[in-house]
Amino acid sequence: MSHDPLYFDDLKIGDAFETATHALDVDQIKGFARQFDPQPFHLDDDAARETIFRGLAGSGWHTAAITMRLLVTSGPRLANGILGAGAEIGWNAPTRPGDVLRVKSEVIGLTASRSRQDRGAVVMRSSTLNQHGDVVQTMTAKLMVRRPAAIPLCRGPYGSDGLDQ
Repeated sequence: MSHDPLYFDDLKIGDAFETATHALDVDQIKGFARQFDPQPFHLDDDAARETIFRGLAGSGWHTAAITMRLLVTSGPRLANGILGAGAEIGWNAPTRPGDVLRVKSEVIGLTASRSRQDRGAVVMRSSTLNQHGDVVQTMTAKLMVRRPAAIPLCRGPYGSDGLDQ
């Protein structure tokens, strides 16, 4: 992956990105659940076996947070960061202790702003997959991405436009 920031004008429909991985364990699942989603199927192995999950399952919000972390740390290096302007998210399968997650993303829409010349909207579809290639989460997000600043024309006595020579 390039270390140069990607601006709106650098992107095209079909551009694809893949992140590094994140290994999920019981302590992470229960720690997140205790703080943010304290439901029995995220906290208690025995109680979780009696639910539709048939075992301990990570919170969908935890999966979303891991997805965000992976996108920020190893996904597309957008010039102004991963700046969301809305998203649709779906959880296709539960995450489990021992899962190793990664994110695959694709640019599916580009719209230059008509009122703000310094940005555009990028629609990115991301799938979070486990180590078996099973999609555990899908997200379609609208991201605001900066356009490169215009380079000012130099008009001094040493300018490059030749007008003052």
